[in-house]
Amino acid sequence: MTQPTIVLVHGAWADASSWNAVTTALRARGLTVLAPTNPLRGIASDAAYVSSFLAQRTTGPVVLAGHSYGGTVITNAATGGADVRALVYVDAFLPAEGETVFQILGGSGSAFDVPDPAVVFDIAGYPGAPEGDAEAFLKPSAVHEAFAQDLPEEQRWLIAAGQRPITLSANTAPSSSAAWRTLPSWAVVGTEDRVIPPAVQRSMAERAGSTITEAAGSHVSMISQPQVTIDAILAAAAHAA
Repeated sequence: MTQPTIVLVHGAWADASSWNAVTTALRARGLTVLAPTNPLRGIASDAAYVSSFLAQRTTGPVVLAGHSYGGTVITNAATGGADVRALVYVDAFLPAEGETVFQILGGSGSAFDVPDPAVVFDIAGYPGAPEGDAEAFLKPSAVHEAFAQDLPEEQRWLIAAGQRPITLSANTAPSSSAAWRTLPSWAVVGTEDRVIPPAVQRSMAERAGSTITEAAGSHVSMISQPQVTIDAILAAAAHAA
């Protein structure tokens, strides 16, 4: 039996360190774990990057996990040629073909679905941006109150200080494929998630036929309640081996 490689794809306003607790626990189980950088530039280019990473950095079966916007990326990257056997979504988007992040959040009650985006985001230009595009940073208040409200204050400040922004275009571009239609999936639903409300997560996961578990945590439940994510990935790994 060949143990699968676990590949963890972070979401917006985060980096690979958001998976540290999960990575440490999985490595202690003898699993190979990789946590690539998600460029956060756009769905097509981000998915192409992750697909390329999988093709060059993995051999044998793969379990591909994504957090938040990372869920959109793995949904589009999983069929890019690597031997991906299972998907794990953690407080994540599971879009269908043609759906966008902002469309999924519209009318959902998300803390980010607000009439004035400036309440939540700081918008900044970036070199080489296509016409009309920009980067969105989370205001510190959004980190403290909606993104990671169940983490210790110092940890929330570290997230606010070190966040990697996502482009607006990444949130408005449609998903082009839905790997969950052909691959088994697991979904961890954060019951205190104020970014992607639990009902929205559950609806997407049920549509995908995912095995659903709940974590009594915020949008970053893999940090505050890592065992739930660890267990979901181990279940996916057992299926993929």
